[in-house]
Order: sequence, then C-alpha cells, then structure tokens
Amino acid sequence: MSQIDWPAGWERTPARQRTKNRNYEVELQQAIEDLEAELDRLGVDDWRLSTAMDHQSRNPNYPYANQPEPNDPGVVVRWSMDGEQYAVACDAYSRVRDNLRTAGLYIREKRKMSNRPVTTGETEFANARLPSGDGDTVAAEAPPHEILEVAEDAPDAVVRDAYRARVQEAHPDKGGSREQFERVQRAREAMLDDE
Repeated sequence: MSQIDWPAGWERTPARQRTKNRNYEVELQQAIEDLEAELDRLGVDDWRLSTAMDHQSRNPNYPYANQPEPNDPGVVVRWSMDGEQYAVACDAYSRVRDNLRTAGLYIREKRKMSNRPVTTGETEFANARLPSGDGDTVAAEAPPHEILEVAEDAPDAVVRDAYRARVQEAHPDKGGSREQFERVQRAREAMLDDE
C-alpha cells in the first residue's frame, strides 16, 4: 500500500472516530469519475488524487481494482487553477470511497456557490488554497469572525460570548486539539484587538 500525501499541518481524524457512511451507494471508480467531472467543470489546470491505495501507473488518479481497504482511508485531492494550488482532504469515514465521495460533493457545492451572484470578498475555494513555497504547506486560516461564528462587525460582548463557547469545544481536555484551541484564541485577539 502507498502512503497518503496529507497536507502538512492539517488535522487528521483519529482512527477510532472514523465512522461508517451508508449514505453513498457509489463504487470507488464512479466516485473518481464524478470528482473528475466536477474538476473539469471547474476548469482546473491539473489534479491529483492521493490515497493509501496503490494507484495505476498509466492513470495515477485511479487506484488498482480489488484492493483491500487500507488502514488509512483518507483522501486528498490537489489541483491547480489560475496559478494557485488547492487541496481538500477527508478522512472522517472508514472507507476510501466514502471520503472520496465527500470531497467530490464538497467541490461540487463550492463550484455551485461560486456561480451565485453573491459577493463574499474571496472565492469560494479560498479556504482550500495552499500557500506558495517549497517547504511544508499549512492550511490557510479562516477569518476570525468565521472561526468564532459571529458577524464580521459583531459587538465585543458577542465576540466574548462566542469565544467562551468555541474555546470550550476546542480545548484539548474536551476533545479538541491544541491547534484548534490556539486558533480560537488568535481569532478572539484579532477581533478584540484593543484588549
């Protein structure tokens, strides 16, 4: 089996927290073909699928057929578009095909959203954009108001209340991670820069 090319710094779902997903009745090959069709609609320059399965040498985005489910069912889809590098990753489910289908549906929804006549200040794929550089890459951080789940111009009291709720969820002792915890703290500091 191959090793998955998971983006550096992106959190992984612990194996014991991965769940079965019976919502998708699609075979792995169909999930890949659907993903490829979405990326074609998006107009990507090129794309690459990474899984822990062995992939075909002639068609590297397709794993060989009839492989057992790998210990690591995660998938990473990377692509380039308009000179920018993007990636989405999913490892929430116990089967590769379910994680792949989830990534494909995410890309489809983001593509559809980008066609709506709404201005958000960023493209719908801004959160999937990878930073430039030769070394390890890290995920771009969401704006502070999105991390705290408040309006961009929320009053300080609302920001403080949201912070208290988010920091409890993100605390490592409560099932979160140190990275999540620090991210929530940075968001609070950015929104309450006068403190």
